[in-house]
Amino acid sequence: MTKKTNSEEFSLPQKISLKQKHLLGLEYLSKEEILLILDTAKPFKTIFTRSIKKVPTLRGRSVVLLFYEPSTRTRTSFELAAKRLSADTVNIAVQLSSVQKGESLIDTAKTLESMKSDFIVIRHSYSGAPHILAQNVSSSIINAGDGFHEHPTQGLLDIFTIREKKGKVEGLKVVIVGDILHSRVARSNLWGLTKLSARVVLCGPPTLIPKDIDKIFPQVEIEHDLDKALRNADVVNILRVQFERQLEHFFPSVREYSLLYGMTKQRLKNAKSDVLVLHPGPMNRGIEITTDVADSLNSVINEQVTNGIAVRMAVLYLLSLVNTNQ
Repeated sequence: MTKKTNSEEFSLPQKISLKQKHLLGLEYLSKEEILLILDTAKPFKTIFTRSIKKVPTLRGRSVVLLFYEPSTRTRTSFELAAKRLSADTVNIAVQLSSVQKGESLIDTAKTLESMKSDFIVIRHSYSGAPHILAQNVSSSIINAGDGFHEHPTQGLLDIFTIREKKGKVEGLKVVIVGDILHSRVARSNLWGLTKLSARVVLCGPPTLIPKDIDKIFPQVEIEHDLDKALRNADVVNILRVQFERQLEHFFPSVREYSLLYGMTKQRLKNAKSDVLVLHPGPMNRGIEITTDVADSLNSVINEQVTNGIAVRMAVLYLLSLVNTNQ
């Protein structure tokens, strides 16, 4: 048997690349583009089993991580993805940058562009911030979460995990539980899952379900009773309780929310026995999810984190092809 080396070429899907140089949201991707990213992530995940988890795919390219909000999983995942592709990475500590002196978002991005950055990965508290950058700089912009709008790579890694475990997405009943109103993760999942023909059910307090959601996604079901929502569910994606929103009194108390919408082992019995449990993290154990559910055999929460690196590697690689062809 021939021993593979870490520099050996691995097989990537021989398909057309993405149609645009930015990843701003799953709303703007076709079904075919979403599947292309998922298919491309598969071979990149095989790199994780090597002794040297690195390939020269993006050698000489630079990736800037521009995070205006705190992040552990997403920022670290993007950094690891870039480094495993042999790209140079730069972390911008916004609290120590010229932003604190009043520099605008566009001026900051143009400064980074002048340093010949190929990619700018941005997280911002304002919805639409990545779109503004995409209109004003030539670097590829990747949305790592903008306000209440989207978190496309989180949606992609969630769908990748479902597809990897279930073998498909089409026809699966996926229940998204929690604060849908403020969740960029939920929105990206909604765009991706509906485009791939999953049956999506949203469940949460009436105050945390967007009033016009049925106009944007007429095929999505809404259920306020979690036990009913979970019946015959193939997948349940549990969203974090956002304590920063509790100041606006969207539900009476954390205790009441936990009683009505907390995922327990007993409550999970309403779903199929092989139901997948997802959570984008960080988890509030004992509130939206109990420890015995988070650590159960049904849970794929840690695998989501691993898959996130592969998906982000795929995104960087595919966007680099677009830039090369332009």
